[in-house]
Amino acid sequence: MTTESKKTPLYDWHVSQGANMALFGGYSMPLWYSTGVKTEHLSVITHAGIFDTSHMAVVTITGKSAFNLLQKCFSKNLEACIGLKKAPLFSGRGVYGVFLNDKGEVLDDAVLSKVAENHYMVVVNAGMGSLISQVLMDNNKADDVVITDLSDQLGKMDVQGPLSARILSHVIKDADKIFNRFPYFSFKGYFDADVPCEEPVLLNDGTPVLLSRTGYTGEFGFEIFVEKESAVKLWELILDAGSPMGLISCGLAARDSLRAGAALPLSHQDIGPWPFINNPWTFVLPFNEDQSGFSKKFTGDQVLISQKDADDTYAFVGYDPRKITTEDAEVYLSADENQSIGTVLTCATDMAIGRHEERIYSLASSNRPENFKPRGLCCGFIKVNMPLSDGQSIIIKDNRRKIKGVVTRDIRPDRTARRPVKEMLS
Repeated sequence: MTTESKKTPLYDWHVSQGANMALFGGYSMPLWYSTGVKTEHLSVITHAGIFDTSHMAVVTITGKSAFNLLQKCFSKNLEACIGLKKAPLFSGRGVYGVFLNDKGEVLDDAVLSKVAENHYMVVVNAGMGSLISQVLMDNNKADDVVITDLSDQLGKMDVQGPLSARILSHVIKDADKIFNRFPYFSFKGYFDADVPCEEPVLLNDGTPVLLSRTGYTGEFGFEIFVEKESAVKLWELILDAGSPMGLISCGLAARDSLRAGAALPLSHQDIGPWPFINNPWTFVLPFNEDQSGFSKKFTGDQVLISQKDADDTYAFVGYDPRKITTEDAEVYLSADENQSIGTVLTCATDMAIGRHEERIYSLASSNRPENFKPRGLCCGFIKVNMPLSDGQSIIIKDNRRKIKGVVTRDIRPDRTARRPVKEMLS
């Protein structure tokens, strides 16, 4: 029996524009448009791109005991998670973390935001709203907590790239005020006009939205949440405002290559049913100062402490655009091509980067060589059964080719995600 794929509020628009559609997370989503993946990828680096992300799920958690419930189920310590001074999570701010099971394995990654006192919002991946809601309900012992799964009830889109704020300033009322003091991983407004918020964000016609200084590309940009009935209108308003500045619609293929170059994991692929330890993203775990334990108790915590000898996950980058299929692909040390040491989790091509005299530059690098024209470099993540060092040479193979690469702490340099809004508007 075939299950019919779900559709986002923007599905008809994508089809009318000739998007190449495919099934992802149970939804029929655009992979790319007629512009092609490379153009879409590069547009986000140099100008801006807009992505339909309405397939992602939103869960709200309200009530006086909501904080304690999230402290138990979510990896980040919400009492010490904001800024270098580790301030508590406060209204208008969000944090990235993971939900784990009792084995310390990832159920899903998420962004958790505090909307107001005793009111939280969690954004999880496609099809995961019901699972995370059930996890929260199973762990809830308080009568005052209300957990609401808003899957398929909202429209969501991401505007990513250096011109994002300039473009959005044309569709948002009082844009100068809204974009003043807007740090990374903060948000303003809310998609439900009945929910009070400190600083509402309205479109020029008065439609309320939640505007979040987040994204999944590594570049400067925003995520926008709106009632699903207004999704197509908002999408077209943004395209009309941004097209003269080079904004184009982008699909999931460019989103994947951009996030890989930004060293961001794909849930259920780079993180999944194995202990969440020894990877580039353990900053979401609440380690104490000497890394011997955690500053709070949460689901799976004790298992993680006992699993420090588990497989290691590393980012890697190659020497040219060629990539391999991850199915059945294996990793080898350059010094010994006969003994596999692990598997390839992600292999994509970041088309905005290239090597010059053994150094990697991006199209966004201010110090890039004159006439720099990147061919792109393959990159991604590997999971191996031994520790590797930064810069160590590896070989990845599938049944068609082998590719040389090196283990790296980072991939695409000079990313713009954290730059101040004021700088990007100027």
